[in-house]
Amino acid sequence: MKRFLFLSLFIFAGLIYLFEVDEYISKQFGFFAGLKNSYINGYINFSQNIKNHFNQEALIKELQSENLKLKEYKYLYESTISKIDSLKEFLINVEIPNINAKIDIVRVLSYINFDDFTTVLIDKELDDKIVGLISENYAAGIALKRGAKNIGLLNGNEDCTYAVFIGNSKSSGILTSKQSDDKLLQVKFIPIWANINIGDEVITSGLDNIFYEGLRVGKVVEIKEYPDMKVATIEPYAKPLEKRFFYTYEEILD
Repeated sequence: MKRFLFLSLFIFAGLIYLFEVDEYISKQFGFFAGLKNSYINGYINFSQNIKNHFNQEALIKELQSENLKLKEYKYLYESTISKIDSLKEFLINVEIPNINAKIDIVRVLSYINFDDFTTVLIDKELDDKIVGLISENYAAGIALKRGAKNIGLLNGNEDCTYAVFIGNSKSSGILTSKQSDDKLLQVKFIPIWANINIGDEVITSGLDNIFYEGLRVGKVVEIKEYPDMKVATIEPYAKPLEKRFFYTYEEILD
C-alpha cells in the first residue's frame, strides 16, 4: 500500500515538474514556443488541405460521372424527339385509300450485306405473305420472310418485283430492276400491242395483292420493243436507299 502511494506521488510530482518546465521554456524561449505553435498550425492546415484535396477529387469524379449520365440522357432525349418528329411528319403525309385498312410503320434495322444496300433487315414481323413497302406515298419495295429473318427488298433489287399499270391505257407489266443502271427500273412483259408512251406514269395495279391499285411508282423514260413484248425503262419517284422508315398497307376484309 505504501509502495503504491509512493509511486502515485512520484508520478504526480513528475507531471507537475514537466508542466512547469514546459511553462518555463515557453517563457524563457518564446522563439521555440512560436516555432512549436507554427509547426502545429502548419501541420493542421496541411492535413486539412490534404483532406480538402481528396474531398474535391471525389467531388470532381462524382460530378464527371453525373455529367456523363446527363449527356446520355440528353442524347436519348434528342434522339427520341428527332424520331418522334420524323414519324409525325411521316404519318401526316400518309395517304390511305381505304379507311378500313391496317397501317404498320416499318423501321430499317440494318443491311443484310454491306455490299448490297437494297436488301435490309426490318423490324416488322412477317408471315408467308409478301407486303409492299411504301415511302412518301410511293412504291418503294417489298417485304417478305426469309428463314427467320424479316427482309425488305427495295426498288432496284433484282428480286423486288410487283405488278404495275402504265399510262391511261393501264397496260400491265411486271416491275423489276435495271441491271445496267441502279437509279432506274424496268417494266417487263408489257404486251406488244400495248399503247404506251414516254412520259406515261406507272402505278401499282394491285393484281398481285402486294400493293393496292394506284400507288405511284415513276415515269416512263424509254421504251424498247421485242418480238414478244415491250420493255419500259422507269425513273422511280421513291428514294428508298435514303429512308429509315417505311409503312405497309393491308386491307382488312369484313
